[in-house]
Amino acid sequence: MSAQRIRDIVIVGGGTAGWMAAAALAKVMGTQAYTITLVESEAIGTVGVGEATIPMITMFNNVLGIDENEFVRETNATFKLGIEFAGWRREGHSYFHPFGQFGVDMDGVNFNHYWLRWMLSGGSNDYGRFNAETEAARQRRFGRTGHGPQTSLPNINYAFQFDASLYAAYLRRFSEKRGARRIEGQIVKVDRNGQTGLIERLTLKDGQTVQGQLFIDCSGFRGLLIEETLQAGYEDWSHWLPVNRAAAVPCAKVEEPIPYTRSTAREAGWQWRIPLQHRTGNGYVFCDSFISEDEATRLLMSRLDGEAQAEPRMLRFVTGRRRKSWVGNCIALGLASGFMEPLESTSIHLVQVGISKLLAMFPKGGFNPLITDRYNAEMEADYINIRDFLIAHYKVTEREDTPFWRYCKNMDIPDSLATRLEIFRTRGEAMVVQHELFKEQSWFAVLAGQGLMPVDYHPVADLLSEDELKLRLAKIRTGIQDRVSGLPTHQAFLDSCARAPAA
Repeated sequence: MSAQRIRDIVIVGGGTAGWMAAAALAKVMGTQAYTITLVESEAIGTVGVGEATIPMITMFNNVLGIDENEFVRETNATFKLGIEFAGWRREGHSYFHPFGQFGVDMDGVNFNHYWLRWMLSGGSNDYGRFNAETEAARQRRFGRTGHGPQTSLPNINYAFQFDASLYAAYLRRFSEKRGARRIEGQIVKVDRNGQTGLIERLTLKDGQTVQGQLFIDCSGFRGLLIEETLQAGYEDWSHWLPVNRAAAVPCAKVEEPIPYTRSTAREAGWQWRIPLQHRTGNGYVFCDSFISEDEATRLLMSRLDGEAQAEPRMLRFVTGRRRKSWVGNCIALGLASGFMEPLESTSIHLVQVGISKLLAMFPKGGFNPLITDRYNAEMEADYINIRDFLIAHYKVTEREDTPFWRYCKNMDIPDSLATRLEIFRTRGEAMVVQHELFKEQSWFAVLAGQGLMPVDYHPVADLLSEDELKLRLAKIRTGIQDRVSGLPTHQAFLDSCARAPAA
C-alpha cells in the first residue's frame, strides 16, 4: 500500500454520471487540495435516456447547494410524484407507485395493515385515496410542502423528470466554476504500474497524457477502465430481467406536462413516457428474443402522441452489474458499474449512491483493501435489492397473453424475492431492512397493484374498534384532501419556477 497522499482525481467519461461525480467532488472535496480532471470525447455519444429520477435526487442537489428553481429552468424539468403502471397486471388495468407513504403508521404498525383490515371487511380497495402523491397526480397538481402552520397535513414527496443532456451540461458549468477541468479527447491507452497494478496514466489520441492517483470510470456500458483494463467481471441477470434493448425517441408535447412518469406494458416489454417542459421522452424497452428491433421501433413510432423530433435510437444492454465496482484505484459509476433497465428510475440514483459511498470512504494515502471490500459489498446489496424489486414487476402478473409475458410469469426467481413474496402474501409485509432503497410502501404499492393482495395483516391492526378505525381513516382521508386541494396545478407551479428570481 502506497503512503503517497491522493490528490489527483481523473474521471473518464462525461454524461450524467461523470458530471455528477465531478460536481460532488468539486463541492465536497474542493479543488484547493485536489485536482479534478474529466476526460471525455464529443465523438463518443452518451446514452441520455435517464430522464426520470426518484426523490433522493433532491438530497444530491441540496448537497451541491443548487437553487431548485434555477435547476428546473436550466434542465427543462418537470416534477414527478411517482410512476403510473398501465397494463402490467392485465390489459386495461393501471395502478400508481407513489413516492410518499400511505396514511400514517399507527401503534408502531404500518398503515397498510389497517387498510387491509378495512378492505377485507368490505371497504374500498382504492388505497390510493390514502396517499397524497397519488391524489395529487390524479388531479395533476403539485406544490412544495414544508414547515409552517399546516405541518399536520401530509408532505408531498417528489423527484424530477429532466433532459439528461441539459442536466449534464448544467453540472459541467457547476463543476468548472469550482475548479474542475475538462479535457477533450479519446483514450487510446491505459498504463498501469507494473508492481501494484494500479492505473497511472491515460494516453489520448492526440498524444496527450493524463496522470492520476484515483480514477473514476464513467465510460458507459463499455467499462473502459473497470472491465477492459481491470477485468472486474460482469454478473448477468438477464434470466430474471430479460429486456435487453431500448428504442428511444423524443416527440412534441401535446398537453400540459403531467407530474408523473407513465410505464405501459407492451407485447414484449414496456414503453416509457416522460413529460418535460419542452417535449416528451418516449422509449420501448424490450427483449429481442420476442420481437425484432425493427418491429419494436415501428410500434414505438406508431404509438407516439406527438410528432417525432428525431430519428429513434437503439440502445443495447445486458441487465446485471459489475462484480466489483471498486478495483485497485478505480471506481465505476453509472453504466460502467451496471444496468438494470429504467423501469423504476434507479440508474441516476445508483450513481448518487456510488458517489456518496466514495465520499464516505475516500482514500487519503493509498488504498485499503478492507475499505474497497466494504464499498463493493454495500454496492452489491443495493443492486440486489433493486434487482428483486424490478423482477417483482414482471413475475407478479396475470398476463400470459404473449410469449414474453408467459415467460415472465413462469420464470424462476431468486430465493430472496420468493421468500419476500410469500411473506407479503400471507401477512402483508415486505420485511424491509434499513439500508434498502424501496420501503414497505413501495413494495405494497407495486405488489398489490400487480395483483398480489395479502390474505391477512399484522395482529396489532385488530386492536382498534371498528368505529375508531373508521374515524381514523376518515381523518387521514380528510387531511389528504385538504392538502391536495390547496396545491396549484402542475403547470401553474412550473410557471412560478420560471418567474422565480435567481438565488
